[in-house]
Amino acid sequence: MIYSVDVQITAPVNDTEVTDRVADAILNLFPNATVDEQPGELVAETHSLEAFSEHLHQREILDAARKVFFENRQGDTFTFDLKKQPAFEDVVTFAVGNPSELGDIHVRVRVNDPAVEEYIDHIAPPTEEGKPIRPDEE
Repeated sequence: MIYSVDVQITAPVNDTEVTDRVADAILNLFPNATVDEQPGELVAETHSLEAFSEHLHQREILDAARKVFFENRQGDTFTFDLKKQPAFEDVVTFAVGNPSELGDIHVRVRVNDPAVEEYIDHIAPPTEEGKPIRPDEE
């Protein structure tokens, strides 16, 4: 199956932060992203969440990811926020509730093909006892 997605990633860069460190945080989780510096923020684009999906599998947080993705779905798009500091350390931590003082990494995923539910199933498959149900997803 070929997936067609447009992923936009934005992260504020505060005066107290080093821009390259914020860029590294983005690239740790989205290594195929192209990062551009804008005034006060970084904007990145990618067309794959395969590396991000590997992080979800390694940390065994597929159920948490699915919950966040489905709660923040509108039409063919879903969004989520990630904490910057853990991302800099190559760790996925979803930001829920109040944004952190330095701001969070905001990710917007627009699924062109297939349906958004099918794509979420691909990057964060349903689990049973914490393991992906489909053996090809392990």
